Parts: sequence; structure tokens; C-alpha cells
Amino acid sequence: MGFVSSLLGTFGFGIGVSAGVVIGYYLFIYFHSTDVKDPKIRPLVELDSLTLERMLPEIPLWVKNPDFDRVDWLNKFLENMWPYLDKAICKTAKEIAKPIIAENTTKYKIDSVEFQTLTLGSLPPTFQGIKVYITDEKELIMEPVLKWAGNPNITVVVKAFGLKASAQVIDLQVFAIPRITLKPLVPSFPCFAKIFVSLMEKPHVDFGLRLLGADLMSIPGIYSIVQDIIKNQVASMYLWPKTLEIPIMDLSSAMKKPVGILHVKVVRAFKLKKKDLLGKSDPYVKLKLTEEKLPSKKTKVKHNNLNPEWNEDFRLVVKDPNSQALELIVYDWEKVGKHDKIGMQVIPLKELTPDEPKTLTLELVKSMDLSETDEKSRGQIVLELQYSPFKEDTLPNEAVDDAGVDKAPEGTPAGGGLLVVSIHEAEDLEGKHHTNPYARIIFKGEERKTKHIKKTRDPRWEEEFQFVCEEPPVNDKLQVEVHSRPSSIGIHSKETLGYVVINLADVITNKRINEKYHLIDSKNGRIQIELQWRPS
Repeated sequence: MGFVSSLLGTFGFGIGVSAGVVIGYYLFIYFHSTDVKDPKIRPLVELDSLTLERMLPEIPLWVKNPDFDRVDWLNKFLENMWPYLDKAICKTAKEIAKPIIAENTTKYKIDSVEFQTLTLGSLPPTFQGIKVYITDEKELIMEPVLKWAGNPNITVVVKAFGLKASAQVIDLQVFAIPRITLKPLVPSFPCFAKIFVSLMEKPHVDFGLRLLGADLMSIPGIYSIVQDIIKNQVASMYLWPKTLEIPIMDLSSAMKKPVGILHVKVVRAFKLKKKDLLGKSDPYVKLKLTEEKLPSKKTKVKHNNLNPEWNEDFRLVVKDPNSQALELIVYDWEKVGKHDKIGMQVIPLKELTPDEPKTLTLELVKSMDLSETDEKSRGQIVLELQYSPFKEDTLPNEAVDDAGVDKAPEGTPAGGGLLVVSIHEAEDLEGKHHTNPYARIIFKGEERKTKHIKKTRDPRWEEEFQFVCEEPPVNDKLQVEVHSRPSSIGIHSKETLGYVVINLADVITNKRINEKYHLIDSKNGRIQIELQWRPS
């Protein structure tokens, strides 16, 4: 009987369950409403803040704050490059940690500390937005918003006193707003000398720490203690205005500041090659230092003379005597058409003994290309040269005045100095027929020009010009003109977009001025000019 009753009970349970499922499905279908209503679609502006927070639990900063820009392209770049960046960062971290570990293992009598596993995981950090500050200084300031919910696997094994223990960091989350400053900006790749990093607020760091198989962060009280320690330690080192300074390149080599003066006297030439069909030649000399973008200096033209005498003195600012050279080219002046080249010569500065006058008689050649042979004589030129380096023993290596401007030590003319003119940029320029701007600097009869930039109202030149002065130009003025050059196939002539005249008395007094000037004869045009006076 017991077996039969059990069998019937099981059979009855199966029938009851089946019948209940069928009846329940029938009732669900029977009583289900057949009226299907379309969902209500409402604009986001009509929703309140609570509804928006439920729909969008995390709103990027570039939505809430117009000062922050989207950087989706950077996040996409990180996503694709992360497998390679992961390996590179971990390798660098091991190299940095190796000497630190070696120093402390001996100090605390630890046998060894090794990374058993070190990977940052498959999830890259993301930038929620970035803010860029524009200043008048030679710097670039950025504030990216960094969020990283990663899955790293960092396991450290410590061996000491015959025991072995391992610690593992997992589930790392970081939220920080660093301020990254690239300065000073220099004309050598990568175009900045140092990186300064600071935090604008205390960072949020959350992670799991497994020790002997247990997660220490799950112990009550430990999590908050560790959070406070991390925030306070990081804030004490890097919270603004404190910064982490990362040198990228040697500032002195990047800026290539003046290290001396080359005194050149073009004495005379003789037996020059005749270039004119009727009469002789009309020679003059152009000279400049290599690796410089400054215009060449010129002697006067000596008409109808194959043995001219000039006796003209020039001073050239030297930045690297080991690589620079003096380039001389003798031309035959022509009233119409291109001036003919008579000959040239190059003198490496490293062949000159500092502070020792030297007289050279050089044979002119067609070019410095040895493959181009020239059997005919092109004449000779006589020069007097003297390279005078700045004497470092007279001033400290980092002699900087109160305005942050390097002084020009001895080697510049006594009582004089260097006037450094930096043409940074212009804005809101407007030409009648074309806007291909370039700047023209005029000082004491000397003229310099920047490169011209095509089709822009807001050119950025970032070019520096230097003028050697016999005495402080207290009563002198600097004139900067902005012109627009027509295109090569254009029918319009050159246009003047504006000019500015600057009294140099304030520059001599303050040593440095960096301002934006409104251009005269321009509706809204402005130009940013930085002036420095480096006294001898």
C-alpha cells in the first residue's frame, strides 16, 4: 500500500502542477489588455532634474560646463593603443621601482620583493573632458578630467626571514582633475622644455587589496583609513600650487640663447670675376651665420670695381659655435633682374680661437659642393674675424634679473646689450583683397621680417629677432608693421594691415614687456609682441 500511495501522490503532483500552469497562462491571456498605448515622448528640457539624473546617472563635464571640450578622439586613441601602452607603462614602472626596491630591501633586511604579475588590465582610462587655458606667456595649460575604472592585476611577492607573502591590487578606480602645464614653449621638438603636473582637488582612489587571500578593504574601518591616508599623502605632494616637475629637455640647448659675439670686418676683395658684359662688376657682400633665420647683413655696393675695398664692421650673435659657420656670398649688383653670384666661402666658427683676432684671405668658390669643380678663379676676399664668447666667470650660470630675463654678460659692447624682439601672433587682421600676413620690424635702420602665412586673419609666427646695441636704446623707438603679401598669381599689390610704434624706455627700465598692441590704421587688429633687454 505504501508504494501505491507514493506513486499516486507523485502522479497527482505532476497533474496538479501541469493544470496550474495551463490555467494560469489562460487567465493571463484572457485578462491581458489588448489596448497598446504609444509611449509619451517629451523633450529633455521639460524633464526635471531628478528625472534627468535617473535617465543619465553620469553627465560628462563638457555637457554641464561649456569651458570643457569633448575629447572623444583621445579616448578612441587610448582604446586602440591601450594594449601597447599597458606593456610600456608596466615596463617603465618596473625600471623605476627596481632601484627603489633594491635600496629598501637592504635597509629593512628583506630578502626580495618581486612583481609576480603586473598588468593594468584591459580597460583604459577615459577623459570626460578637457579645459585649456590661454595665457600671454610661453606656456600651455590643460586640465583634463580623468576617470579610470580598471581591472588591473598587480601582485607583489615579498620574501623575508624565510617567509613568503603576496599582496594583490585589484579593481582600481581613480577620479582626478590634474593641471598639466607645458612650459616654456621652445622652437625645438617636442616644443616644450618641462611638464608641470598638479592636482586641482584631492583625488578619489578606490581599490581592493588582497593579502593572504583575504580582501583587507572589506574589514570595517580599514577602507576609510586607507582612503584618508592616500588622499592626504597625494595632496601633500601634488595638490595645487605644489607641482611635480618633469624635465623633458635642456632649456639652454632648446632655447639656444646667445653665447657670444662674432666680430666681422669685410676688408676688401681682389681679382674678382667679371660678370657684366659692358664694364666690370658691381660687387657687394652678404654675410650671415648658418642655422639662423635672420636676414643676411650686406656691405655697400662698389660700382665698376674688381678690387673693391669696404672696411665695414659687423657683429653677429652666436648661439652654438660648435655647429654654426659664417657664410659669405659676393654678388654682382644689377639694376634690373637678379643679382649674379660671383663666389662664396664658409668659415666654421669652431676653427676660430676665442678672443683672438684672425685675418683670413679666402679663395672664392662657386659653391660648397665638392662635386662642382670650377677651374676659373673667382677672386679672393680678405676678412678680419674675432669670436668673443660671453665670460661665464663674471656672472652666475643662471644669472637672471628680477623680471626673469637673462643678462648678456661681457662680450656685448661695453655699456650696451641685446634687444630681443619676439613676434608671437596677431588677431582680427583684415585686408581689402587678401590676408597673407607677415610682420616687418624696423629698428635703427635695420629691417627684419617674419615668414608670411597664407589666408588667415589670426597668424601665429613665434619668431625671435635680436639686435646688438652699442648703448641702451632709451630714446629709440621700435616700429612693427603688418603687411599682406599677394598671391603669386594675384593682380593686387601688397597691402598694409596696420602698424605700431613702441617706445623702448619702458623696456630698458623693466627689462621685459609682453603685451598685445592695437594696430594703428586697423579696425580691430592686434599684435602680441614680447620685448627683452639683456644688458652687458
